[in-house]
Amino acid sequence: MTEFQLGDAQPTTLLRDIYGAEVILTDEQEESVVYTLLAEFALASNNYAVLQSEELKKEDDVLIFRVLIEDGKMELETIEDDDEWDNMFDIYDEMAFAATETDNEA
Repeated sequence: MTEFQLGDAQPTTLLRDIYGAEVILTDEQEESVVYTLLAEFALASNNYAVLQSEELKKEDDVLIFRVLIEDGKMELETIEDDDEWDNMFDIYDEMAFAATETDNEA
């Protein structure tokens, strides 16, 4: 797998434009869980979304999904490849750090 860097990622707003800042997903127990949309970005031919529920926030953790668009419908796909997930997390982490640095300078 190609290792991507922060400079390769392009911010997007695919989910935010449709759902706003929060997305509701159904968990394994068929219960609705509200996730905050922390970031979206495009990389190569894929789109990614970084989500965090209140429970994940307590653990300082996030979920990262591949965003698929088929027949005009969006679907979130779990990233099964550990290397891809780690690379996307590193890019998100750099994005969040850069945003924090910018906020601190203002």
